[in-house]
Amino acid sequence: MEKKNFLERDDLETMSMEPLSPMSQMLSSPNLFIVITFGFKTKCNPSTFVEGFKTTLINAPRFSSKMVINYKKNGEPVWIPVSIRVEDHVTVPDLDYPNIENPDQFLEDYTSRIANIPMDMSKPLWELHLLNIKTSNAESVLLAKIHHSVGDGMSLMSLLLACSRKTSDPSALISNSPATKKPVKSMISAWWLIAGLWFMIRVTFTTLVEFFKLMLTTCFLRDTENPLMGNPEDGTQSWKVIHRIISFDDVKLVKNTMNMKVNDVLLGMTQAGLSRYLTTKYDGYTMAQKKKILEKIRFRGAVAINLRPATNIEDLANMMTKGSKCRWGNFIGTIIFPLWIKSENDPLEYVRRAKATMDRKKISLEAFLFYGIIKFTLNFLGGKSVEAFGKRIFGNTSLAFSNVKGPDEEISLFGHPISYVAGSALVGSQALNIHFISYVNKIIINLAVDTTTIPDPHQLCDEIVEALKIIKSAVQEKRSHNMEV
Repeated sequence: MEKKNFLERDDLETMSMEPLSPMSQMLSSPNLFIVITFGFKTKCNPSTFVEGFKTTLINAPRFSSKMVINYKKNGEPVWIPVSIRVEDHVTVPDLDYPNIENPDQFLEDYTSRIANIPMDMSKPLWELHLLNIKTSNAESVLLAKIHHSVGDGMSLMSLLLACSRKTSDPSALISNSPATKKPVKSMISAWWLIAGLWFMIRVTFTTLVEFFKLMLTTCFLRDTENPLMGNPEDGTQSWKVIHRIISFDDVKLVKNTMNMKVNDVLLGMTQAGLSRYLTTKYDGYTMAQKKKILEKIRFRGAVAINLRPATNIEDLANMMTKGSKCRWGNFIGTIIFPLWIKSENDPLEYVRRAKATMDRKKISLEAFLFYGIIKFTLNFLGGKSVEAFGKRIFGNTSLAFSNVKGPDEEISLFGHPISYVAGSALVGSQALNIHFISYVNKIIINLAVDTTTIPDPHQLCDEIVEALKIIKSAVQEKRSHNMEV
């Protein structure tokens, strides 16, 4: 049952309150949170983490505030600062480690178990679990469960970097690595003006088309029923959270050869993997019949888009050490991305289609419009309408997708070198959430699935990994052929 804390009338006069941002309002349910796994190269020291978080994490405003209901503001939730004791948010389970036969499976089960427990809304919305368990990829792990209203994936990654230090230089913050911008030629000519005018026409037209599609999705346009489609009317979900580590170099090979972005490759391999998986779910049909079924499927994803400029890591570090102000939290939009679910003979067609669709989405202002609609709805119709809007979007699409760029060099968290970072956001009523996180030379595929709809998440993950291998092989063959020519 959803727990709510209500502000008494006298408390309103003495407490400093801050309203939730539009996206935080949409994500205010106790069942919407992010589960992050940090794998370390050494055994973890719980007391070191507790002391470290006392001087960093709790100085971030959202980690030292709790969400309460303000009856003076139509029952809307607000943030109020509270005194906090870090030890109350840290769990160190007493486990019989030597007798754990399969540590990887144990970690997966433990992670899934905490993912199925609603957030305790009576205190600041985060908790940590420290496990000194040796797995295939780490010597120990830290599980962080953070409510989605506290921050989005990019915010939390930036906060991690601000808490961390370079492994090569324990006293140094990791530096931002913003995307390299192409130099802009300062020339004014008739052709330049014509090109600019044509671009504005494209932006306007594409935005109107995508806005119309967004409104149709909000009102009634739902994806075709398929084996990965959740049931928004079914309130019970049984989450399974898994992750898989792959080589970033494989993704970069495809990216560089086909002249596209990393996100294009990840979307392309996702489309290919989902197509492979769905093909196995239509037993009793011939391959020709399966191909026709896939061609008729409307299959879309709600893709999270970061709307903020690059966050300065030094500003976040100052916020936690000196209490300075820094924009942080949920500042994301969402686009409705139609996935190419087909049985293609050419595996590279999946990444070509992903790039073409994303290029069209980038021209439009759909993500900003989405955020604007949420803000307008919150201001004029209230938080309940915002939550209803979110449920319509997530309930009418098949999956949630995001890609978060992590650090390019190895970092340590309070003296503990990090081996990998995995994370899944449990949002909406979709049965499938796919999230990618990069860390140095690794990419971590994260799946959060509702096992009542998808009972075999490992098979789905295998198909996505296999899709990348097939795409990589096709790229290598293409490069070899070009060199011969």
